Amino acid sequence: MTLPDDLTPLRRKIVLACRILANAGLAEDILGHVSVRVGPDAMLVRCRGPQEEGLLFTLEEDVRLVDFGGKGGDLGPWAVPNELPIHAEVLRARPDVDAVLHCHPPSILVAGVEEIPLRPVFGAYNIPAARMALDGVPVYARAVLVRRPELGRELAEAMGESAVCVMRGHGITTVGSGEHAVEQAVSRALSLDALARVSVERARLGDRAADLSAEDIAELPDLGSSFNDVNIWRHHVARLRLAGLSLD
Repeated sequence: MTLPDDLTPLRRKIVLACRILANAGLAEDILGHVSVRVGPDAMLVRCRGPQEEGLLFTLEEDVRLVDFGGKGGDLGPWAVPNELPIHAEVLRARPDVDAVLHCHPPSILVAGVEEIPLRPVFGAYNIPAARMALDGVPVYARAVLVRRPELGRELAEAMGESAVCVMRGHGITTVGSGEHAVEQAVSRALSLDALARVSVERARLGDRAADLSAEDIAELPDLGSSFNDVNIWRHHVARLRLAGLSLD
């Protein structure tokens, strides 16, 4: 990821990401955070402000520059997330990753604690979500607050090379890479939420749906990051604007 001299655009992306997650129902109140790698041992991360009002009302000043240990002269009265090790240890373990997202979608909570399988029962309805189901979604089985580096390493190990991970009894972690890393992490969180919502409803209705056929799977192309990530991001930014929550 090539970093700009001015970190303001990245700060704004993190702000928008937090607001999108909350507006879409994936982050209900003050819990959740997004980070972007900005160096070999540094990140921009959504911190807790002295007048904290929750992710839906994230401000640019809530995004602070810290090292992977949570230290930095940029902090002031802000506090790093208790679960900073999620970000630090995933970024350490995955040099391919530039953004890390953690939030608590209720759909994932229910699917996880009820051990509802995230099966590939739909296709073109949401191709990225269908692909997640086909690839298999890794699970971090401990319902703990990931507040120590060793727990962050456990999560990173459970996640492996996947772009998403269910944290049973807790929430999700997703990642993104490259120029549109934040958009990608957000899009993946939204797709994982869609998969979980359908899975929970499927289980409620008796779990009679069949998995996709090989013939149908072959007709599900990868439409690319511009379609799957950037356009989805623009849509949700527009929804923020409609709700009076944009930064413009």
